[in-house]
Amino acid sequence: MWAMPVVMSWLTLSRVFSLTKTRSVKININAASLCIARSLKTSSSHQAELQNTPSLTGEPIQIKESKFKTFSIYRWNPDKPTEKPKLQQYKVDLNACGPMVLDALIKIKNEQDATLTFRRSCREGICGSCAMNINGVNTLACLCRIDVSGSDTKIYPLPHMYVVKDLVPDLTHFYKQYKSIEPYLKKKSPPKEGDRENLQTIADRKKLDGLYECILCACCSTSCPSYWWNADEYLGPAVLLQAYRWMVDSRDDYGHERREALQNPFSVYRCHTIMNCTRTCPKGLNPGRAIAMIKRDMALE
Repeated sequence: MWAMPVVMSWLTLSRVFSLTKTRSVKININAASLCIARSLKTSSSHQAELQNTPSLTGEPIQIKESKFKTFSIYRWNPDKPTEKPKLQQYKVDLNACGPMVLDALIKIKNEQDATLTFRRSCREGICGSCAMNINGVNTLACLCRIDVSGSDTKIYPLPHMYVVKDLVPDLTHFYKQYKSIEPYLKKKSPPKEGDRENLQTIADRKKLDGLYECILCACCSTSCPSYWWNADEYLGPAVLLQAYRWMVDSRDDYGHERREALQNPFSVYRCHTIMNCTRTCPKGLNPGRAIAMIKRDMALE
């Protein structure tokens, strides 16, 4: 009576073990091939050696021929103030590099010149750290694909900003302007007892779309001629986009006061709708529209 269940259980266990063993072998093979791929070097002697080395499947590893790309990068060292800024050329093998400009910069810093200085963090277009001017366009290096054409890729820091070193701009003034708009929720009355959240309708929430996604990379502000000329008083597209984000938020009670703080000839009205800000935004936002809406609301009050 008890023999059949025992036999069935042993059959089940044997199948489980065989599947586990098969999966472990597949995982180990994939992991080993991944390790080999990551350990590839760019030297010709090492590539030739690997071409004659069989892979785990018995086939020789195929190595692509080198495809070099020249990057001309802005260099300036504050520790050597007598030396003028310059463009320094680096050659990178695109077949041994990731597809984005940030991948090339990291490869140059790791393998060719450890003194190259730039900001980077998330590598996903979220933090805004790697904002720079690439081939004349303000963008994020982590979202900008390498141009595989024969021409050099020229990389500069964000324009019309003080430079800390190499590709690192000084954003101190930019963040002071952002702080000046008080970018946080402000209520005139304290929450009622038992209230734990500031609720809003789905329609009111949709008004924030295209505003809250701003990552303060400063690409738009540093592409704006009005900001180049009047950065000391004009807040610029990025900060004004953030200001409108709080003005239009139904949970905020200080919309009138926020607009009143901008009632002067420079804070908003230096915008001449050149629209460089909208064209260059790496997140696809429209700061020009936000500024126009601020002007409209200020005119109607």
